[in-house]
Amino acid sequence: MIIDTFPDREILVKGKPYLYFGGTSYLGLTTHPDFQKNFITGIKKWGTAYGSSRNANIKLAIFNDAEQLFAKLIGAEAAVTCSSGTLAGKLVVEYLSKTDNRFYHYPKTHPAILQSKSLPLFINNQLHPNLLTSVTENIVITADAFLGLEVTPTSFEFLNAIPSNKKITLVVDESHSLGIVGRNIEGVFKTISNKNLVRKIMVSSLGKALGISGGIVASDKYFIDALKNESDFISSSSISPAYLEAFMVSQDLYIAQRNKLQANLNFLFDGLHLNSDFKFDKNYPVIYCEDEKIFENLFEKGIIITNFRYPTYKKTMSRIVITASHTFQDLEKLKEVLN
Repeated sequence: MIIDTFPDREILVKGKPYLYFGGTSYLGLTTHPDFQKNFITGIKKWGTAYGSSRNANIKLAIFNDAEQLFAKLIGAEAAVTCSSGTLAGKLVVEYLSKTDNRFYHYPKTHPAILQSKSLPLFINNQLHPNLLTSVTENIVITADAFLGLEVTPTSFEFLNAIPSNKKITLVVDESHSLGIVGRNIEGVFKTISNKNLVRKIMVSSLGKALGISGGIVASDKYFIDALKNESDFISSSSISPAYLEAFMVSQDLYIAQRNKLQANLNFLFDGLHLNSDFKFDKNYPVIYCEDEKIFENLFEKGIIITNFRYPTYKKTMSRIVITASHTFQDLEKLKEVLN
């Protein structure tokens, strides 16, 4: 399905309008006039792109300013941005692969943080037996904060069952939680703690809730400084500084859109009755449906949702996405159809 305009709360297909409940622009910022105005202001100040290395002799102040704010909001010592969430994940995994770490991955972990020799964290719903041995070793565990077909955060209680002789580095992908989970927009990173954690690393796309084309890594200062000196980071293009300018000056807008999204969720789930085919949480803006006919059923009633096959899942993914852009009238129609 190829379209000629950017999808917001409505989408045009062959000239016919449909309500759009798909995508990942949870806060509705990509089409928000105030955010676009802030981005244009950023372009006028910093240009459309910055093709130089971040380690070149001329450095733009906006990178440090924005990354310090990101770190503060996320609850990390330091942060660094890059051109995409996938690159953020790849940079972290490649750096950690250079040391004597053994990798394990949570089920259905995003490919960006899936190391080629990584072992499954669980076998037959039990922790991998290697994790329970008396061998002292360094391990890396990669996981998504929110899995692709889940509506509640991943539980990290399993860390408590791993003995203290395992020195754990935890890598968490927050692409579907940063901006929409937490007290403000910080995600779940700061809530994860365990005595066996020697390092905690967050990676995330910024192109979903936050409306920024780029990625981010957040962790302790030592790790972030080391990452900045990696050849792949030095030689790769940076995130557009204009986006970081928009991020800096849009903090009140982020909060306002977060509140609007919550109001939309409250309205939608008040009187919405879904059967067991649906998976949802009243505080998360995605409803999953296991009935593969859901896309066609909604399409016939003038509603389009996200529907495609994801690399780490066997079945087609059907996602109904609620954003801050939707009106109560939009949500009322969706509620009527689903009920």
